[in-house]
This record gives sequence, structure tokens and C-alpha cells, in this order.
Amino acid sequence: MSLALRPSACPGLLRIVQALDGGICRIKLNGGSISAAQAEAVASAAERFAGGVIEATNRANLQIRGIGSEHGAMIDGLMAAGLGPSTAAGDDVRNLMLSPSAGIDRQMLFDTRPLAEQILVALQSHERFHDLSAKFAVQLDGGEGLAMLEHPHDLWLSATERDGDLVFAFGLAGCPVDSPVGTVSLAQGHPLVVAVLELFLELARPDQTRMRHLLAECSLDGFLARLAERVPLMPIMGWQRKVSPSVLHIGAHPQGEAERVYIGAVPPLGRLNPAMLRGVAQLARDQGDGSLRFTPWQSLLLPGVHVDTAAQVIHSLEQLGLRCSADDALAHLIACTGSTGCGKGLADTKGDARQLAALLQRHGQTLNVHLSGCQRSCAAAHIAPVTLLAVSPGHYDLYFRDAAQPGFGALHACNLTIEAVAALLDARSRSPLDA
Repeated sequence: MSLALRPSACPGLLRIVQALDGGICRIKLNGGSISAAQAEAVASAAERFAGGVIEATNRANLQIRGIGSEHGAMIDGLMAAGLGPSTAAGDDVRNLMLSPSAGIDRQMLFDTRPLAEQILVALQSHERFHDLSAKFAVQLDGGEGLAMLEHPHDLWLSATERDGDLVFAFGLAGCPVDSPVGTVSLAQGHPLVVAVLELFLELARPDQTRMRHLLAECSLDGFLARLAERVPLMPIMGWQRKVSPSVLHIGAHPQGEAERVYIGAVPPLGRLNPAMLRGVAQLARDQGDGSLRFTPWQSLLLPGVHVDTAAQVIHSLEQLGLRCSADDALAHLIACTGSTGCGKGLADTKGDARQLAALLQRHGQTLNVHLSGCQRSCAAAHIAPVTLLAVSPGHYDLYFRDAAQPGFGALHACNLTIEAVAALLDARSRSPLDA
């Protein structure tokens, strides 16, 4: 494989990007899924060639951190395990998000996995698509109960019913909770994706790397009119995506198959070590279907577990150090790498998050809180209900999500210690005004 990679600041499997704690390798997983053998290959790579830190990302991928200068053999090993792109230039553009429970979810309307495979082949094999930004992303939503619906995507498709038939509603530069801009038949799903990407590349200037940049100057109606010349569009329908609680990614939940459950487990703050990943891989072989699925909540699913052994599997996962209870405060917190591994981080977000989780647990609180070491918000593509933005070591500005406010939301208090944050959140949750 040629390693003539285009310039980019984003890490990939073939492009190791340097951070404060060493190199970062990002392994893009097809639909967030990985076999037990592949998981073991990642664990071995992190152990042999890096500092043993493996991260689950907010796009259901994996990262290895702390990589040294001798990383060629690591890349070769991961490629041999089937974790790489079919073409070197195709690595950057494999940004396709599915539900972590695609194909097994009891509420799904459509199994998105075969279509996802078609799209991934097109992204890698069509040389023109290699000009897309490494951040340009597509989402396929099959109507599952477990789905991340708040990550903005350049193009999203969501299965829904129309006059008794399944169709795809779709939107541009947004999320499936937004109003769709059009509808296509299921058979037109793949042609639609190809047509949207081709049209974007034809119309966008080099500095317009995302769909939102193009639509800021090109009218949506104009874009859709040109799209309709390539793909038969159906009229926009009145539709609202049903949202289920994200807590479905924690603990045991029934699958579509009788007597089978998937078990959601949260590595504390999205981090695993090689022993944890190997242990989960072995559980997948012995008790599941031989695969793992990573989620946009920086957690993982163990699918195909028999309902009678679910409690035993949960115990084994917890023995490995993962969290499997929705009542665990740490299972609801996310944090970026922070100042221990990133030169832009203003605080040790991982350490502070653990301290906050302990304080919240003491108060009996399980709140979804995001700790960000700087404005870039690397750990969360969506806006969390509560965001702590670092301003100095151990001190944060506190934001609450507000649809009327851009960025993290409404600024509530400045320069708080973790103890002050915990006390304020506890008092707020007990206030009758917030009941």
C-alpha cells in the first residue's frame, strides 16, 4: 500500500500525530464494530509500541496513545488484523456512524449494516472522495432505540415509515432530530450518498471543508434542485425522530433475538488498558457473538449474551474495571485527555473528573457532565447538559446546555474548583425550580 498521505492534523491508522504524551494512532472501526481477535491486536499494539493507553472516541473508534518513534511494525500489525483502509488515502474519509446496536436493536426499522458496507467501499475506492475533509461525516440511522442523535453530520439518513413503506428521510449539516430536507426510497440510499458527496465536491471551494460552510453561501434550495437532477427525491414529509434515553448503552438490554441481550460497559472516562481490552475480547468469545461494538458515548457493547448469563458477564466486566450500572456517577462523565497528555489542556481533566464523580456519588447524583481542557471540545461532538471548561489547573467555568445559546450553552459560574462544582450541581438538582 502506498503511504503517500495528504497533509492533515487528524490522526489515522497510517498517520501518527504527536501529542504531549507521544504519538496518537486513530483506528477507524467499520460501524464501530471489532472482532475479538482484532481487539486483541489493538491491545498488543498498545502494549508493545505505546504506553498502554487505549481510548474509545466519540465517533465509536479507538485510539492508541503514547506511541514511540518505532511505529512501523505497529501499523503493519494492525493492517494485518484488518483494521486499516483498502487504500491509504481512504483512511481519512471512513467517517460513517451507525447505531451501536445496528442489526440487533429491537426497535430498528432497517438494518443499516449492508448499506454501510457499500458506502465505506465507495468512500475508499472513489478517488474523488479522497478530497473530502478528514472531518466530513455521514450518519446512517435505522430507527434504533440506541442511537446518538445529537452529533452533527454533513449528511444524515434516517429510516422511517411513509404510507406503509420504509424510506430514508435525510438532512444536511445537522442531526436526525432536525427537520429533514428530503426523502428517498431505501433503494436510493446509496445513490443519494454518492450524489451528495459528488455535488458537494463540485460546488465547494477548498476552504469550504464541511457542508455547513457550503450552505452558508449556496442556498439549500439550489443544492437540492441540483441533487434532484441526479437522484429521484420525494417530497418532504412531516416527521420527528423518536429519541430514546442514552442510558441504553449501560447495562443489559434485550436484543431483537429472543433470550439474547447486549451488555453496555463504560471504561472509566473512555480509557482502557491492554488487560481490560483482552479481558472483554475473551468474554466476547466465551459469552457473546465474538465481537465488540464501541459507542459514541465512549463505551462498548458486548452483544449476543444469553439472558441467563448476563449477570455473570456484568460481574466479569466490573472485575476488569468497567462500569455497568447507570447508577455509577463515573459512567456518566466524559473528559478529554487534559493537560497530562495534551499541550492545549489547561487542567488535568481526567483526574478532576474522577474527583467530581466521587463527590457526585457521595451526593447520590448521576449527571451527564463533560470536562473539556480547552475550547476545542475534543471529547464531545454534542453539547452535554453540563460542561466544565478548564481555565487553569483544577478550576473550571460551568455551563448549562441552552438551545438559545451557542457553544457549550449558558455560562453559569466562573473559576470554580471541583468541590465547588459538585456542591453547586447538588444544590441545583435539589432545587424545586429544577424538579
